Amino acid sequence: KSCKHPGCPNLTDGLYCTEHQSLHPDRPSAAKRGYGSRWQRLSKAYLRRHPLCVRCKSQGRFTASTVVDHIIPHRGDPHLMWDESNWQALCKSCHDHKTWTEDRNPVYRY
Repeated sequence: KSCKHPGCPNLTDGLYCTEHQSLHPDRPSAAKRGYGSRWQRLSKAYLRRHPLCVRCKSQGRFTASTVVDHIIPHRGDPHLMWDESNWQALCKSCHDHKTWTEDRNPVYRY
């Protein structure tokens, strides 16, 4: 995916390319936030078992899931992070909407 730095066309696995990462030290890497190789392996397996977005499916649409979402944000709590009963399969659009809503409204109703 593209670097999030405005106007940068470089591709990266994270938010910023190596050229711009030092300009944006405010957010820890995905691995430091708990999304390392273990998360990658488990989330891929979860998406194989849950191929459809649960929110779209509840509305009669059939959209491929691409993101494993934490129903209750884990905020560093390892129990919430790794408990599969706290996971749901979402498409990117539904995940972005849910995350945006959670970040803007502490009393989140999804």
